[in-house]
Order: sequence, then C-alpha cells, then structure tokens
Amino acid sequence: MTKVAIVILNWNGENFLKEFLPSVIKYSKINNTKIIIADNASSDNSIEFLNKHYPDIQIIKLDKNYGFAGGYNMALQQIDAEYYILLNSDVEVSENWISPIINLMDKETNIAACMPKILSYSNKNSYEYAGAAGGFIDKYGYPFCRGRILSSIENNNIKYNNTKEIFWATGACMFIKSVNFHEVNGFDTDFFAHMEEIDLCWRLKNRGYKILYSHESTIYHVGGGTLPNDNPFKLYLNYRNNLFLLYKNLEPRKLLHTLFIRLILDGISGIIYLIQLKPKNFYAVLKAHINFYKSLSKLKQKRKTLLSNDLIFNHKEIYKHSIVSDFIIKKKKYFSELEF
Repeated sequence: MTKVAIVILNWNGENFLKEFLPSVIKYSKINNTKIIIADNASSDNSIEFLNKHYPDIQIIKLDKNYGFAGGYNMALQQIDAEYYILLNSDVEVSENWISPIINLMDKETNIAACMPKILSYSNKNSYEYAGAAGGFIDKYGYPFCRGRILSSIENNNIKYNNTKEIFWATGACMFIKSVNFHEVNGFDTDFFAHMEEIDLCWRLKNRGYKILYSHESTIYHVGGGTLPNDNPFKLYLNYRNNLFLLYKNLEPRKLLHTLFIRLILDGISGIIYLIQLKPKNFYAVLKAHINFYKSLSKLKQKRKTLLSNDLIFNHKEIYKHSIVSDFIIKKKKYFSELEF
C-alpha cells in the first residue's frame, strides 16, 4: 500500500498544471509517496500535456465532469493509500510540506483530517480566502477561518503559528486518512462543488474524530481558479449547499430554529442583491432555496441514516454567536476578536 497519495483533481486546468505541478513534484520526493491526477473529462489539452511532459504520473480519466465531490469520490475508490492529500491544481507547495502533517496524524488515531497554513499566491504575506489558518462555522452555519472572516483577510503573522483543532479543513489542501474518508462514504456528491469539505468534516466530527490545522506546513493558493467569487452559479452552490449541510448535520434540538433563522438571513441577502441591481445573484439565492425544498425528501433520508450512529454534537469549534452580526454590526474583523 502507498503511504501517501497526492491526488490533484483537474478540470481544464492545463495552465495550472504547467505552473504548479513542478513544485508538487519537487517538494514531494519522500518515501512511498505518489502523485496522481484525476481528470474530470477536461476538454482542453491537460491530458496531452501530462502525457508529453510527465509520462510517469498516473492519470485517472473520468468519463464526465463529476464536480469536486463526485470526481474525488470516484478517483479515491481506485487508489490504495493510507493517506490521501487532496490538492487543488492552483496550489504551489513549499519544502517539507508533507512530513510534519503526516507525522502529526501518525501519532494519534483519532485525527481524521488536517490542513496546512494557506497563504495567497498573489500576496504571500496574506492568508488565502479558502482555508487560511483553519476553518470554523458559526451557529447559523456561516463558514469563516482563522485569518479570514467573511471578506476581511488578515496578513500572515505569528499568532496563528500553532497546531490547533478546527472545525473544517479546506478541500484546497486536505490531508485525510483513507479509512476515515471511506468510513463516512466520502463526499456527498449532491453538493457537486463548494462546502462538501465542511459537510465531510462535520460528519467526521459528529463521530468523534478530530480535524486539525498545522502551521508547520505552508502552501500558496491562487483561489477562484474555476469559478470567480461573484459567479452566480458559485453563489447558488454556496447558498444551497450551506442549507444541505445544516439540515444533514445539526443536532435535533437545534435544527428547526437554526434553519428558520438561516432562511430569513438568506432572504435578506437576496433583497440586498436586488437593491444592488444584481438580479442574477438574487435569482441564484432563490434557485438555491427552491432546490433545497425539492431535495428535502432525500435530505431527510440522509439525516436519518446519519442519526442512526452514536453521534457527538457539542463541538467547541462552532462559534456560538453570529459571525455576520459580529462582522457588520460589531465591526469584528479578526479571529482574535471573537468570543470563542
């Protein structure tokens, strides 16, 4: 069995592969580590490029674009390794980025997943939006990070230079034990893309596993490589998938109240988009809610299956306040200002 499989999911990412694959190869030369490209039926020249310049790298060719969740699920079923490193194609890694995290996870069987420090590729003194120094959520399901609260991104500094238990590890660079990934049946493919890693981590935490952040490993992420942040389809996925993960994973006594408040907050967001003359964004929110209601029957079955296990719901990494209220009304822009 391979110890570590670095799995890069590619979709029309030829330019990213050209730019960033060399750093992955250069800094991943440790014993029993393998690099694998899983291709979501790219229509560019990604495969031709890989075959020509990196003929020794294994390629798993999928027959269509299954999105992030489905693509990784299908690829990882074909990979026999103790650890998976799920790595975005738009990531530059640095020297010794693997060993500190694998060593950390080897020491404790209860650690299911871990992530490195993620800095911005375009501004290496700044944390990157998708993960920063570890992911958290507030009581209404809004995700944020150490180093990034909503749109406020902090500069890289020493206060996050520690290993810490977090709520979710970013899919941009997630180290995960294969046994734990398959134990919870991997990603939920109905998410397609965005927040599937939060759902996965939440399911793992509900089973008593730990998710960690390690400062001893650093990567640099471009971010928004496939869809820009203001893309209506991306907004649709984020609003819909957030409702999906709340419905699936919230403890029973908090489910209805939290969902009710969250639906109201989403409605306010939609109205703000209209006021800002962004009708496509408004319709993205509306479409997300319609799809959520249409999916309720399926979600109920998923929730029933998840609740059939002995679960732990009281996670200290869930912020007990509203991050949106703290950010907008109380002007809290830094993680250190939050009352955890």
